[in-house]
Amino acid sequence: MLALLFRLVFLFALPNLSQDFYRFIWDGRMLFEGFNPYLSLPQTFIENRDYPINQAIELYNGMGSMNGSHYTNYPPINQLCFFIAALIANKSILGSAIVMRLLIIAADIGILFYGKKLLEQLQLPIHNIFIYILNPFVIIELTGNLHFEPVMLFFFVFSLYKLHQKKWFIAGILFALSISVKLIPLLFLPIFFQFFVKNERSLYKGIKNLIGFYSIVFITLLFLFIPFLSVQFFHNYTNSVGLWFRNFEFNASFYYLAREIGYLFRGYNEIAVIGKIMPVLTIVFLSYITFFKKNKNIQQVIVSMLLVLSFYYFTTTTMHPWYIATLLILSVFTTYRYPLVWSLVVILSYQAYANTPWKENLWFVFMEYTILYSFIFMEMKAKISFLKQS
Repeated sequence: MLALLFRLVFLFALPNLSQDFYRFIWDGRMLFEGFNPYLSLPQTFIENRDYPINQAIELYNGMGSMNGSHYTNYPPINQLCFFIAALIANKSILGSAIVMRLLIIAADIGILFYGKKLLEQLQLPIHNIFIYILNPFVIIELTGNLHFEPVMLFFFVFSLYKLHQKKWFIAGILFALSISVKLIPLLFLPIFFQFFVKNERSLYKGIKNLIGFYSIVFITLLFLFIPFLSVQFFHNYTNSVGLWFRNFEFNASFYYLAREIGYLFRGYNEIAVIGKIMPVLTIVFLSYITFFKKNKNIQQVIVSMLLVLSFYYFTTTTMHPWYIATLLILSVFTTYRYPLVWSLVVILSYQAYANTPWKENLWFVFMEYTILYSFIFMEMKAKISFLKQS
């Protein structure tokens, strides 16, 4: 009840720490008017004085020229949420925000329900779910600022619950729905290799189930993307996603260190080079986790997901605060608590929003990661010590 009440506090408020929701409303209203949101730029319409949706100028000014000059990268189920907001509140920005916020709150209730069920199945303390559901960061950043991680995580947790029950067909559909909100679960697909292959007496049956699961995921994804598919869609979407690795920098960790080294030796920012190297490192680490770490049961799989996603976030060029939500929900089903600490110290990154124009103070970033890595070191040291004594 408290979790719901804390979220309802934000129900009639517009976000003040994020502009993204203006683009959400724009995309939803484009769909409502029969346009494919992946094929056009808000900037083009505004420059041509062509206003295809209600409140076009207000929405464009709200999202900002940087957002409006890039193609949307929000997957189909996310677009469906935007469309629902347009369907119900096509002429009110606040009304659209309220509809989207209700969808996010409903998703969090679903996470609470299936998260508790999965904790029971794994014989873990049920109160672990409060790490996510009552976390002030989650309530403010996701419910308050209208980030759709809860919708993604609802399908994700539901999928893990079904996988634990060995119902991989429905789990595959749910996992695809999760990807269709935010792409990040794609990173976890290789980790299921051992879970399927080594849990069957017959290698043939294990591989058959693995291929079946992957097939269901990708067929569902194809079905969801079909209404939008075209050659231009592929070009726009891949280019938009690629921008995160080539152009954007925010609250990064090891990438900022690599960038400073680049400044020393080359004299300029080498994001175009470093931004391509960091994902390769993640792929190498993911391969190691997939084939050399035990992933035979759901709890082991979740720990591996936590480690892989952490590695990716530690090396990424852009680390927005709301990304931490996925680490938080994964930590609920493990004994790791560093995501909880990160959800506290990430507030230091908000300092950048206080500046006009926007600008980071790297001392705040340094403080954030110093506290985080210190805690990780102590947590890992405590686990190693415990293993030696047991």
